[in-house]
Amino acid sequence: MKPLAPLLSTYLRVHLPKERNASPHTIATYAHCFMLLLRFVSSKLSKRPTDIVVEDIDPQVILAFLDHIEQERSNCAKTRNARLAAIRALFQYIEYNEPSCLEQCLRIRSIPRKRTDEKLIPHLTRNEIEALINAPDANTLTGLRDRAMLHLCYCAGLRAAELLSLRVADFPDRSLATVHIVGKGRRERVLPLWKATRKAISAWLVRRPSGNSPELFLNKYGDRMSRDGLALRLQRHAKKAAAKVPSIATKPVTPHVLRHSCAVHTLEATGDIRKVALWLGHSSIQTTEIYLRVDAVEKLAVMDSMVPPTIKPGKFMPPSDDILSMLNEARTI
Repeated sequence: MKPLAPLLSTYLRVHLPKERNASPHTIATYAHCFMLLLRFVSSKLSKRPTDIVVEDIDPQVILAFLDHIEQERSNCAKTRNARLAAIRALFQYIEYNEPSCLEQCLRIRSIPRKRTDEKLIPHLTRNEIEALINAPDANTLTGLRDRAMLHLCYCAGLRAAELLSLRVADFPDRSLATVHIVGKGRRERVLPLWKATRKAISAWLVRRPSGNSPELFLNKYGDRMSRDGLALRLQRHAKKAAAKVPSIATKPVTPHVLRHSCAVHTLEATGDIRKVALWLGHSSIQTTEIYLRVDAVEKLAVMDSMVPPTIKPGKFMPPSDDILSMLNEARTI
């Protein structure tokens, strides 16, 4: 029996940060996944998490855990697949460090991902974005901070982690003309800022308290703004903005929806998906292709360049054979 605790500790504290050079956000996400898994296994086996061994976690247990987070925690299929990816990565590490667990690790790593529907990404219109950005009260300290956060999140298409990790030093020469961003996968990019965005950030910097952290956006205690705090403030401003633009109330409003909105509007303005990929900091243009399905302008251009085909109507003869009839019925399901 191989205790899981020392392997898990070494994986999170040594392998990921030092050997894989994983970001702190990735390590925190993996740690949260393993915490949920150990709590689930502990409750099922009536064991303390410290006493769990590698052999306790077989494919059946993992499948039950994945069903648990979908059904009882109401996680979506994408979250389920993300949890499975973290678990498979852990057992790939265990496979090389504990050869006696090779068969079990291979079985776990062969668990397939769940297929998901490729839905259109949610985004806000320009009128909705304008109402949302104008919702914070510019006469208050929190309003100045929130307006600057919303401006930056939309203008630069930032992820929540990128926005909250920004520091004052990330604006070269304090000119506020550009911002230096370290994004997902440690990819860096420099983006220019609109005049209105520079004005909003400048107004916040004048009133920004010294605080305990070097980050640009601080909470009321002077510490770095949290993801939950950002989400809470965004929901409050979305509710206020919905009074002026009611359509906002029918859409999800999150930091990532602002990023999606930036991408859609950039694609509409430029018509070049490569520029959108550069702006968002995507590692592959395939990731950016999801925005093409939202943009109707590109599809209209295709329609205008094509002529509908002229097809003569034909007659369909139903199959006479029983097995062919069955297959024909199954084909129409």
